Amino acid sequence: MQAWRVHDNGEPGEVMRLDEVPDPQAGPGQLLLRVRAVNVNFPDALLCRGQYQVRPPLPFTPGVEVCGEVVAVGEGAEGAVGSRVLATPTLPAGGFAELVAVEATATLPAPDALDDAEAAALHIGYQTGWFGLHRRARIQSGETLLVHAAAGGVGSAAVQLGKAAGATVIGVVGGQDKARVARELGCDLVLDRRADDIVAAVKEATGGRGADVVYDPVGGDAFVKSVKCVAFEGRIVVVGFASGVVPQAALNHALVKNYAILGLHWGLYNTHDPAAIRACHEELTKLAAQGTVKPLVSERVPLKDAADAVQRVADGVTTGRVVVVPGQAAGGDR
Repeated sequence: MQAWRVHDNGEPGEVMRLDEVPDPQAGPGQLLLRVRAVNVNFPDALLCRGQYQVRPPLPFTPGVEVCGEVVAVGEGAEGAVGSRVLATPTLPAGGFAELVAVEATATLPAPDALDDAEAAALHIGYQTGWFGLHRRARIQSGETLLVHAAAGGVGSAAVQLGKAAGATVIGVVGGQDKARVARELGCDLVLDRRADDIVAAVKEATGGRGADVVYDPVGGDAFVKSVKCVAFEGRIVVVGFASGVVPQAALNHALVKNYAILGLHWGLYNTHDPAAIRACHEELTKLAAQGTVKPLVSERVPLKDAADAVQRVADGVTTGRVVVVPGQAAGGDR
């Protein structure tokens, strides 16, 4: 089969290589999936660079979020050939390939309401958003939610989930094209970090109170602005550092302003509370069936264009989700 592999650490567009490799097999407790769609995540780029918290041995295949069709069931595994499932493959054998073997216990049924690309994009980003907003921040209907990078893959999920929770959503984006996307997602107010005074605008929109919940997958300057416009007893959910800058929190400021800084590493729930992940998936499946959430898939590209797709996500020039569809003909859908 064909699979993208990283032989040396560096920029995705330079170090990802499409190789011919032996077909994987379904081992004990595993399912063999034909990959129908694999969502591009920012961690894929960090993995290529060797900057992620997990560093798989070289060479490895990136791709941490797939929708696939079961084609074989390993000994002792539960699964049905032909069923459509979501999975997070265990590296070094990731999802940017035609076939991938995954642990059966870690798979989830793909929602019928979503096509392959949409389903592939539902898992990590929406689970992260749901846990961040509900489990960590305990968001309440009527509160104000500030979402950084609101037109991106992670941010767009938080926008939809915030609206579903009854919050007023303020989205921060970079540029007018992304501002248009954020409005279409349902943001009540969209701010352009390149042109607007974020702190002043948030305070004005909230009558001086500030945002009750801040969802920050960016770090850097976004976090600096967040602490200046978070409300009394507000909650800042730290999801990631797409800016490349890990901010240094001034805890004396958190003390005098009475706000909380909450970390969220979604993957830890796989170890500490896997039942919560399945419960969350059931909730997301219901929201998808209602049409309340629908992953924003901006591009569907063929397998041969995966390295370019990962590089563009790393460069921050995409909106919504870019999804690799191995069965798609060359040319893509941009």
